[in-house]
Amino acid sequence: MVRLVSKDLNVLYDKQSIIHNINIEIPDKKITTIIGPNGCGKSTLLKSLTRIINHESGVVLLDGESIHKQNTKALAKKMAILPQTADHSGGLTVQELVSYGRFPYQKGFGRLNKRDHEVINWALKATKTEAFKYRPVDALSGGQRQRVWIAMALAQETDIIFLDEPTTYLDMAHQLEILELLQELNQSEERTIVMVLHDLNQAARFADHIIALKDGEIIKSGDSHSVINSEVIKKVFNIDAQIITEPISNKPICLTYNLIKGEN
Repeated sequence: MVRLVSKDLNVLYDKQSIIHNINIEIPDKKITTIIGPNGCGKSTLLKSLTRIINHESGVVLLDGESIHKQNTKALAKKMAILPQTADHSGGLTVQELVSYGRFPYQKGFGRLNKRDHEVINWALKATKTEAFKYRPVDALSGGQRQRVWIAMALAQETDIIFLDEPTTYLDMAHQLEILELLQELNQSEERTIVMVLHDLNQAARFADHIIALKDGEIIKSGDSHSVINSEVIKKVFNIDAQIITEPISNKPICLTYNLIKGEN
């Protein structure tokens, strides 16, 4: 099943074409990862799929309707986005920050009702951040803060969650912690996860569907074996990679690689 698609999507940034005629289908209730070199348009694509930025032409459809024609609060009940620079909490406590996820459901003066508190507490429990409930977000470690931001996205009660490089600046243990949390949410809550990742092995391990971008165009999309192979990696990153199959997960991993010099 597919709920979110783009058709002939073109996006400009500072009058420069960034995304070129992209047609994608995001598998429902799966984890989709977008990979590609710096500046290839990964974050731009993510933002255009969530209506953060406008596109020049083409269309993004959610449930058969253009996202630009949907009511803002109604759309916010369907999709949540965690941007790459989600680190400005303004002195808020964990509970206060997570409560912002209830904005699409607020009426009048925006007072939290019983249902709101139930969802907030559930989101804290699901992300294992309930122990930090009354602590300032700024006082938490990087991994803890990232889990709190994910809790805020969960509090929106959306079927689709977008994350732009959720593991950036985290050490290896915290990266795995975040990715395993997202995998658990996908499997237990059937949330559709769409995220940008830099690490190819993490993408191969955790994604059901991978989209490889270069210069604003899709080079290849499909499952990990279709995308994480030496031919595609050469086209996308200009590197000669040795890919093997990891015996436990049966997923491809990049064992080693070298830059291909003298080629673009």
